[in-house]
Amino acid sequence: MFNYKSICLLAIVGLLGACKVKQEIPQNRPMLAMPQKFTQQSDSLQVGLPVARVFFKDSVLITLIDSAINNNFDLQMALQKIEMARAGVRFTQGLGKPDLAGNFAIGQQKFGKYTFDGVGNFDTNFSNNITDKQKIPQPIVPDFYLGVQSSWEIDIWGKLKSQKASAAAKLLASESGKSLVVSELVAQIASAYYELLILDNELDFLEENIVLQERAVELTRILKQAGQANQLGVDLLNAQLLSSKALKIDVKQEIIDAESKINFLVGRYPQSIARPKVIWANVIPPKLTSGVPSSLLENRPDIKQAEYELLSNNANLFTAKAAFYPSLNITGAVGLQAFKALLFLNPSSFAMNTFGGLTAPLLNRRQIISDLMAAKADQKMAYTNYQKTIVNSFTEVYNHLNLIQNTNDMYDLKVQEVDVLRQSINNSSELFRSGRATYIEVITAQKNALQSQIELINLKKRQYGAVIGLYKSLGGGWR
Repeated sequence: MFNYKSICLLAIVGLLGACKVKQEIPQNRPMLAMPQKFTQQSDSLQVGLPVARVFFKDSVLITLIDSAINNNFDLQMALQKIEMARAGVRFTQGLGKPDLAGNFAIGQQKFGKYTFDGVGNFDTNFSNNITDKQKIPQPIVPDFYLGVQSSWEIDIWGKLKSQKASAAAKLLASESGKSLVVSELVAQIASAYYELLILDNELDFLEENIVLQERAVELTRILKQAGQANQLGVDLLNAQLLSSKALKIDVKQEIIDAESKINFLVGRYPQSIARPKVIWANVIPPKLTSGVPSSLLENRPDIKQAEYELLSNNANLFTAKAAFYPSLNITGAVGLQAFKALLFLNPSSFAMNTFGGLTAPLLNRRQIISDLMAAKADQKMAYTNYQKTIVNSFTEVYNHLNLIQNTNDMYDLKVQEVDVLRQSINNSSELFRSGRATYIEVITAQKNALQSQIELINLKKRQYGAVIGLYKSLGGGWR
């Protein structure tokens, strides 16, 4: 009989194990194929992106980046998210293995006289089949227990395995999230740092123009005294001088804002940023080639994060579907149990129990149905987000490549314009001295030259922003 029952039990377990939970892949939108090239002019020669210290090559900037990686607030929070995900993995490592717990308990019970237990205990004490040691204390029955208890859920459908896979994918997603924070951090610090270098030069440039404008105001006053100019010319030139001085104060505030941004990213209070003095024309953006589009899948942390989140949601959906199937649980306990303290350590107090059973939801399954609906929706959202992230990454590279090309073309034209307008300042001043040009022409020449030089400096900022943006959009900075 025992062998027959064992064979039947093994047969049931085998049949259950032969069943499988069907995997489900979202069909709402097919995966978009990535183009072979970013643009018609983009190259496909670069295999890997250089690390930040090789790409930027500025020792001051690299020191700031290293400090930010150690002290940045967002990065510190990202590291704690990794620890939380690691704790989830550690928890799931015990799934599918028997639990074992020690138990020591002391209790007592009093049964009513007109209950099954009360009458049975009273009647048992009059039996000739028990000894004095086996007589049940009356009216309160003590209970002493010392032993171990175990429970074990056998992973028939792979539900527990899918929970482990989900936790592992979440850990990898959190690590990719940390890499994404680092990549953003490097790009923000580099952009703010180069903006500082350009603003320093813009400030020097404004000071030079203020000196020239002060000379023009003084010259006009002298000419007025000689009867060759009037007060209107003095006032207009003086107004232009005041405007330049106000612009200089605005640039100083921009420098303060840029320094404060870097200090915050580094995780410290506002302070002056020590930096080299570089002529703005010599602030040359680093070179970068685009490489092949498929490299984004390996380089971009947000793509890898979206991929791991999709894997996690796939595993969660598998778990939600497996909840509809029966679960096999085995429980047992072994130890010493007695209702008399003096008999507690007696070998005859040895007790044990084992129990195994299949449980399956039949009625009122609203909870697991709602869990399945939510898991399906989460999986489809993760699938869509994965495609969205890939398309967005390709678009970012495409935009920055075109921005670099167009900004470089604009910069070359603007350099020629600045040279022409600088010469116009000298020409207008000479003509004004000889009486062949009016002060309006001098003001216009100075104003146009100043405006064109400011535009040229802003184009230099855009050049840096485009190159750093391309570096980040290609997935650089986090390694």
